Amino acid sequence: MSSAAANADLALRPAIELVELFRTGEISPVDVTEAVLARIDEFQPMVNAYCLVDAERALADARASQDRYHRGEPVGRVDGVPIGVKDVFLTAGWPTRRGSLLVDTAGPWDDDAPVVAALRREGAVLLGKTTTPELGWKGVTDSPLQGVTGNPFDPTRTAGGSSGGSAAAVVLGLATLALGTDGGGSIRIPAGFSGHPGFKPTYGRVPLWPASPFGTLAHAGPMARTVADAALMLSVIAAPDSRDWTALAPDPTDYVGALTGGVDGLRVAFSPDLGYVSVEPEIATAVAAVAAAFERLGARVDLVDPGFDDPVEAFHTLWFAGAADALHGYSVDQRRVLDPGLAEVTEEATTFGLADYMAASRRRAELGILMGRFHERYDLLLTPTLPIAAFAAGREVPDGWTQRRWTSWTPFTYPFNLTQQPAISIPCGLTSDGLPIGAQIVAARHHDALVLRAAHTLEQAR
Repeated sequence: MSSAAANADLALRPAIELVELFRTGEISPVDVTEAVLARIDEFQPMVNAYCLVDAERALADARASQDRYHRGEPVGRVDGVPIGVKDVFLTAGWPTRRGSLLVDTAGPWDDDAPVVAALRREGAVLLGKTTTPELGWKGVTDSPLQGVTGNPFDPTRTAGGSSGGSAAAVVLGLATLALGTDGGGSIRIPAGFSGHPGFKPTYGRVPLWPASPFGTLAHAGPMARTVADAALMLSVIAAPDSRDWTALAPDPTDYVGALTGGVDGLRVAFSPDLGYVSVEPEIATAVAAVAAAFERLGARVDLVDPGFDDPVEAFHTLWFAGAADALHGYSVDQRRVLDPGLAEVTEEATTFGLADYMAASRRRAELGILMGRFHERYDLLLTPTLPIAAFAAGREVPDGWTQRRWTSWTPFTYPFNLTQQPAISIPCGLTSDGLPIGAQIVAARHHDALVLRAAHTLEQAR
């Protein structure tokens, strides 16, 4: 086997498999970390998945993990697993610049975000920081600081965003697992465009600190190549942390153990377009096949819409206000280096009044109530993740698009940030151009394990 093939064999193995092989001594964390670093050397110039790679520190962590396994004393469920950290999470010893020229690299950088601290406690090998658009504000990944991130299936296309670097890294074996955030689809969008599972847990299931400028729209979650690996990572990062006062009570669920049980008897609502979205025919066909698969597996599938109108204006009010608040205190001269689109939405936010913000909050509450009642009748909602396939990298919207903002092509994702529900994107085929298609599965708040179980069942069946 060539060295490139050997690296791929190790770098693309699931985390659950790796941990078992580490325990038996068949392979070591050092072997896998070296293979992943070699893949980064090979593919980073093509896709720009990372803004920082610390090979020396990663190998030191891998050697420490290898020693623990030799002693029969691994410290956790991801001991020795190579993981990428989205560059919005504080990571002690590394700058967290969030894709912005406004952030001073001098630091100090002494703190770990809760998810990073949880991964360290369980022995993860942290590779570096993955790329994000400035402040994670949009559904594609490019920034004045870090440049453009390309799709792992075609680097001339966008990987999606804002967790696009994490998506590209996971798909290409530049990380076994990766951290993402999702305030309007930022885990599910790149998962849909890049062809891997990406899970947005119920808001508060995974603690966040410092608080996101986008408030309670923003969720943290796992990005992986398999649903089981996403479940494993969630079990690690859904650990309590007193710094997040909005976090949910600790959940003792073993998300990997909860993957079994299938979907027989579940009530699934299949909404191909939410009642108002135009979807590309190839994507519609692929997602309809997922609905048919649910039926074959024993679920009861009804063709039905949840019954709400597009809440984009409410989302814009809350999202743009958050972006403006994140930039509070920066001068006009400092703001000249911003992503032009970010500058535009923060300027738009200055036109909002208190009445606008309160109206958006009421709209959000109404939507949450509607979806709560909807899930009294249906266990799951199935939709496309995105209505289009990945378009040219470096653009907020496709060429010739009639609207300017990224929310115009993400109508299936941001509604479920407003409602704080758990939602996953799973790959369900390719377009005729060879680009991934994603299907989205949504459940009522707090039913994270159900979403993962359904997604795993489909993944295994397909």
